Amino acid sequence: MDLTANDPELNGKFLGTITSDFVKIADQLKEAGYQMKSRRISDYPVFVMCRQVQPIGGLLYDKLNEDLDWNYFIAMAEEFVAREILSAEGYQTFVSTYKDPEEFCCLFVVDPEFTNFVFVPYPED
Repeated sequence: MDLTANDPELNGKFLGTITSDFVKIADQLKEAGYQMKSRRISDYPVFVMCRQVQPIGGLLYDKLNEDLDWNYFIAMAEEFVAREILSAEGYQTFVSTYKDPEEFCCLFVVDPEFTNFVFVPYPED
């Protein structure tokens, strides 16, 4: 599983769709990830992006109440193991490829065209 934003399956048009929403709330996602780590909830925060409601994580931003095309849920890698989305081996791969959460946001994009982990750099101030 390629865990980078430049996954060959992720075409430029689709990446543009993801990032156009992401930039609107990037600062809030970064802060939520920081709080998750600083409170020792998880060292591996994951933000689930999807257009429909889904059961992973807790709803952070509802696209119907925000100026967004996607819903955002806050989760952690451990939940992906508990739900058997990641195997124990998959978890180890995930941890070894997880990028610095101060610089990159870990998104789990759920879409009929593409479902995978993607690391997107936070915009620079």
